Amino acid sequence: MEEKKDIYDSIKINCKLWLSTDDDRGIMGDGKWLLLKTIDERGSLKSAAEFLNISYRKAWGDLRKAEKILGFPLTIKTRGGESGGNSLLTEEGKKIILAYDKLHSDIHNYIDFAFDSFIKDLRK
Repeated sequence: MEEKKDIYDSIKINCKLWLSTDDDRGIMGDGKWLLLKTIDERGSLKSAAEFLNISYRKAWGDLRKAEKILGFPLTIKTRGGESGGNSLLTEEGKKIILAYDKLHSDIHNYIDFAFDSFIKDLRK
């Protein structure tokens, strides 16, 4: 005999995380975080944009916007040449992705814990 599925088994929680200024200018969210991580892994903005299936123009604009708000560069770029250009993360860029990794993990762990508690309360 099949066990009856509890309606609460089909509920899930979704959460988007982003950092913004007091006046709601977006600094960092999952998209820019993933872009920075991919630049670090692939070695260029162009390669990262292609891999993430976003336009180079959008990727470049997103980085410029974050850098302008933060007041420091996130990447160091060298122009093309025989082997093409590349992009490396600055120390600040590396710090941001590591700190955002931790923040993302911590928040999602808490959300999972709080959601489990919420479902338990519903089942009482």
